[in-house]
Amino acid sequence: MSDVLIELDDRRRVSLGKVGRPEHRRYLVHEEADGTLVLHPAVVMTEAEARLMSNPELVEQVEKTITDPASRVRRGRPTRKG
Repeated sequence: MSDVLIELDDRRRVSLGKVGRPEHRRYLVHEEADGTLVLHPAVVMTEAEARLMSNPELVEQVEKTITDPASRVRRGRPTRKG
């Protein structure tokens, strides 16, 4: 990719429309000591998703269930009260 000049508007905003990939919509930015801004594509997830991803055994179980539907356990609906 060749260099692209980007200018800030009056409110110090910048459009990244000329750079970046369409599949990346969120970025984490890091500022170096010399003022260089480094953008890293980011993915936002819920706390529950983060807890799931930090449990390799559970992730493996979910992946196995997805790839082998016959291993799924069907659970009935709870009975209604009243």
